[in-house]
Amino acid sequence: MQARRGIDLHTHSRVSDGTEPPAEVVAQAVGAGLSTIALTDHDTTAGWAEARGAATATGLGLVPGVELSTRLEWRSVHVLGYLVDPEHPGLLAETARIREARRSRARRIVARIGVDYPLAWSDVLAQTSPGSTVGRPHIADALVALGIESDRSAAFAGILHPRRGYIEPHYAPTPQAGVRLIRDAGGVPVLAHPGAAGRDRVLGEDVVADLVDAGLFGLELYHRENTPDGRERVAELAERFGLSVTGSSDYHGSGKPNRLGENTTAPEVLERILAQGTGTLPVPPAA
Repeated sequence: MQARRGIDLHTHSRVSDGTEPPAEVVAQAVGAGLSTIALTDHDTTAGWAEARGAATATGLGLVPGVELSTRLEWRSVHVLGYLVDPEHPGLLAETARIREARRSRARRIVARIGVDYPLAWSDVLAQTSPGSTVGRPHIADALVALGIESDRSAAFAGILHPRRGYIEPHYAPTPQAGVRLIRDAGGVPVLAHPGAAGRDRVLGEDVVADLVDAGLFGLELYHRENTPDGRERVAELAERFGLSVTGSSDYHGSGKPNRLGENTTAPEVLERILAQGTGTLPVPPAA
């Protein structure tokens, strides 16, 4: 049997906005020849137990994680938190608040869209699993199921684009608060796809310095949405502040074109994450 290689530290299941159950994400990772993945659903750890069971059964390494929603003024900033304590009171309270804000925001968006298109809240709920973190991807899936848009990408470029006027922000803590919360919960924080909007939209040095002071571990450098100039700037910041860099697919099943293992993380970076994370145990890959 060929040895599995590759570490992909950013994947999503149907528990948030992926299209596959956690066990299927694990199965797909095994099929892709990966040795280890992180399950990082948005603002929830509800998929961990299923993913752990599947990983243990298949020999795949699993780093339990979460993708925490934060906001800096008008900008949405996502922070990956690896190996957090899922029972940490502060983390539980904040993620519950974010999920409720996401859900309330989604209902208001659907009500606005429903004035112009035949979309109802029940259509959106039909695209979710019990306990899912409901958000815009589920609205996009409903638009696709109704034949209004062709796929998620088209929905985000069309009806769900901010210029159409249906979208509004939801509550989220600041990135600094998010990084501190992840550290308080025993986790290891990494900024997700920080160069996605290009060099001029990368967080400034002063903000990154504040995040480093709060406990930031690294930057997700290798990600398909990071632009070439954004990636260059992120690499500069990582060197400037001594941050580790990661690479990930941000896999969402059929919800996005991202494929497992298209970007990966160096084994020595994973070792540093495992050494720092104290909130929960990973599933080690089979020898």
